[in-house]
Amino acid sequence: MEKSRPLPLRRLGLSGKLLLLTIPLVAIAGMLIYVPAIANFRMNRLNDRLAAANTAALVLDAAPYGMVPDSLARQILGSIGAHAVAIKMGQQRRLLASADLPSAIDHDVDMRTMTAWSAIVDSFQTMLESGNQTIRVIGPAPGGAQFIETIVDEAPLRAAMYRFSRNLALVSMGIAVLTAGLVYVALHFLFVRPMRHLTANLVGFHEDPESSARIIVPSQRGDEIGVVERELSDMQRDLVSMLHQKSRLAALGLAVSKINHDLRNLLASSQLLSDQLASVPDPRVQRFAPKLMRSLERAIAFCQSTLSYGRAQEAAPDRRMILIEPIVMEVRESAGLASDNSIGWISAIERGLSMDADSDHLFRVLLNLVRNAVQALEGRPNGDVASRQIRVTGRREGTVAIVEVSDTGPGVPVKAREHLFEAFQTSGRPGGSGLGLAIAAELIRAHGGDIHLVEGTIGATFRIAIPDRPVELLTVRNERARA
Repeated sequence: MEKSRPLPLRRLGLSGKLLLLTIPLVAIAGMLIYVPAIANFRMNRLNDRLAAANTAALVLDAAPYGMVPDSLARQILGSIGAHAVAIKMGQQRRLLASADLPSAIDHDVDMRTMTAWSAIVDSFQTMLESGNQTIRVIGPAPGGAQFIETIVDEAPLRAAMYRFSRNLALVSMGIAVLTAGLVYVALHFLFVRPMRHLTANLVGFHEDPESSARIIVPSQRGDEIGVVERELSDMQRDLVSMLHQKSRLAALGLAVSKINHDLRNLLASSQLLSDQLASVPDPRVQRFAPKLMRSLERAIAFCQSTLSYGRAQEAAPDRRMILIEPIVMEVRESAGLASDNSIGWISAIERGLSMDADSDHLFRVLLNLVRNAVQALEGRPNGDVASRQIRVTGRREGTVAIVEVSDTGPGVPVKAREHLFEAFQTSGRPGGSGLGLAIAAELIRAHGGDIHLVEGTIGATFRIAIPDRPVELLTVRNERARA
């Protein structure tokens, strides 16, 4: 008994791979969201400082004569987190309030000309710096002023940006884990579990492909997995049927091989006896002896070739122009219909009709069809000859010779027509092998012809069409010249 293949160790399943893939993808999506988010956060903080500066400017400008005590100015500047607030009106630049001005300004940020790319670059530059640099923020001013500017420290802004980044990272991580978990559960039940079912069925079917119990039972799903299940079920059924047919073919080939040797010896002995019968002066013996010898020669030739359908190939046909009517009469006698009055025989062959074919092959094809017709008529109740007839017709259509074999039997069942010319598919009678029509189709195809069941007829009608071989003009001219 063949050992089953060991299954590989499953280190990480498909669902686990999906989980590990989903987490970094969500994390990457979070990073793509973080970049514009941190730039927007910085711009909003700076706009807030400008808004506070605008409010402070209104308060400072409303003081009598523009004079604000230093203590009040420091208090206002401290409330908005700025070192100074200035405003420009026309050509005059006015410092409204200042306290603890730095010796130098490290960065200038003009909110009026800020672009998305510069906002992103400035945001990361702010986060990567250290120390407490100063920033001069310039923005639009209310009223008739051209712009307002304020000087603020960078350290509080950087700290706020770090807090925002940390909070966003935690939220993104939570979303990533939650999304990965939901995706894992959804994909596991929708795809991974059905795929595991398919995989397990394939492994089990591989262990015993001839067992019908291993065929998968498809679900009622309407998506692609449901289609795969149904197609796999159909494919497994076809494969099981094919394997059963192959087993039968193998058994048939073995049986033919076993009986071939002894049968060939028996037929050789019968041939010797038929040779002796040829010397008997009885007229009836002289009439039937050549036909008996011919039948024995055919049987010995069949045994020599050891026909085993599906394994051995038929010999190439020895084609020549032959008369059809003598072969039809020989088929009638070989089928035992010449002396059987219970089945009517009608031969309607065109006078002098010839066919470019192998006489032995054509004889085998017609004999198979006639025997099938006889067996179909034997199942009908005995009646007049008109209700139990076999008709053989022949005609020529251009370069194609056509022969039809008809009977008045019950016809071919509809279910059997799907595999009519396949081996072991159409025989429903006891003792039948289901090879007759398959062999006939193989022999006709070897001639480049066609055989098929004619629809819409009483009983069953099989039509054989064999075209003549094309002849080269040069060959015809040479034969005429030699003649």
